[in-house]
Amino acid sequence: MMEDRKLSEKESLELILRMIQETQERKARYEAYPLLIWGYMTIVVSFCIWYGMAILGCSWQINFLWFALPVISAPASLYFNRKNPNCGIRNYMDRITTYIWSLFGVVVVVLGISAFFTPMRILFMVALMMGMATTLSGAVSKFKPLVCCGIVGVVLSFVLLFVSMPLSILIFGAIFAIMMVIPGHILNRKMKELC
Repeated sequence: MMEDRKLSEKESLELILRMIQETQERKARYEAYPLLIWGYMTIVVSFCIWYGMAILGCSWQINFLWFALPVISAPASLYFNRKNPNCGIRNYMDRITTYIWSLFGVVVVVLGISAFFTPMRILFMVALMMGMATTLSGAVSKFKPLVCCGIVGVVLSFVLLFVSMPLSILIFGAIFAIMMVIPGHILNRKMKELC
């Protein structure tokens, strides 16, 4: 039974820090799922499009498969977000991260649609934008593997300027493996060890 006594300044600070850390640890496990979902789906869709173009000789219309990414990944991410025991508890970092991904996501969707109407290096632009969003998210959450893998994704996106289709599609998928799947598994494993 807890005593009704005043906590010292040091005890209060320790209690607050412990509560924050416990909340972050419970929440962080669910933060890995969107990285893994979007990362793996990007790899799968990239491989399917590459296979269709390079092996089967499909026409440019196979690029409509890119729209499977948000159709499958967004609901899956929302599902796991709702399973989060801290769903509804949002702090400043959560809001900043949501703003980052919302802004970059909208820009990528607009770029993706625009690519059907005007020639552009869309894979480069998407990889660059997602690398920047990943880096910023890692910086906000203070998760170094996410920052490092995001920076690697940004740097590797420039390779896409010098590689032609369909090889660039495979490289695009590999970039997502590095900047989303690897830090997602690191975060997931770290949280399993804590639980």
